[in-house]
Amino acid sequence: MPHPKVALIVGAGDATGGAIARRFASEGYVACLTRRTEAKLAPLVRQIEQSGGIAHAFGSDARREDDVAALYATIDRDIGPIEVLVFNVGGNVRFPIRETTTRVYSKVWEMCALAGFLNGREAATRMVPRQRGTILFTGATASVRGAAGYAAFAGGKAALRALAQSMARELGPEGIHVAHIVIDGAIDTDFIRSRFPERYEARKNTGGILSPESIAENYWMLHTQPRDAWTHELDLRPWSEPF
Repeated sequence: MPHPKVALIVGAGDATGGAIARRFASEGYVACLTRRTEAKLAPLVRQIEQSGGIAHAFGSDARREDDVAALYATIDRDIGPIEVLVFNVGGNVRFPIRETTTRVYSKVWEMCALAGFLNGREAATRMVPRQRGTILFTGATASVRGAAGYAAFAGGKAALRALAQSMARELGPEGIHVAHIVIDGAIDTDFIRSRFPERYEARKNTGGILSPESIAENYWMLHTQPRDAWTHELDLRPWSEPF
C-alpha cells in the first residue's frame, strides 16, 4: 500500500491553521495537527473526519527540540512522509518596551523564530533526500515593519522571515519550495468578532476582513505552483487594509 501524503500543520488553531488543515485534507492529504494541548484539536479532527478526510492530533511544544524531533519521528514511523509543513505559530502580544521583560521577549522569540527553525530543520532533513516538499511559514505585518508596543513580536517574526529567506535559497535547488506568507490585516476570528463587533460587521459585509478559508486557498496555491514559477513571499490583505 502506498504511503499517504502528509501535511503537517504546526499551530493548527481554530482559525487560519484549522482552515489550512481542512483545505489540504480535502485534497487527500493526511492532516497531522499540532498544538501544545492535544485535546484542543478534537473539534478540528472531527470536522475533517466528518468531511471524509483523515486527521491525527498531537500535543507538542514547537519550542522544545525533543518534542519536535519526537513528533517528526512518530509521523515518519506511523503515518507517512511529510510532503508539506505549514508553520503557523503566532506570538502576537503587545507590551510597551519599558514593560517588556526578558521572559516575555524570550518566549515570543522562541515561539516565532526558534520553533520555526526547529520545525524547518526537521522537515528539510526529511524532504531533501526525496528532492521534493513544501515548507510554508506564516508571517505577519510585524515581519516587515515594527509597531509601537510590538518589539518582541516584530523581532520574532522578522527573524522567522529571515529564516525563510535563507532556507529558500538553500533548499530551492534541492527541490524544496519554501515560502513566507505575510498576513496583513484582521482575520475573521472569535476574538475579533467579540472585541470589535461594530467594526467587524462593517468590514465583514464589504469583504474587508480576511477569511481563514481564503487564506488557506492561497497556501494550497503555493504548494501546487510549478517549480519554474515559485513564489517565495506572498502578502495577503483585504482590499481595505492600508499599506
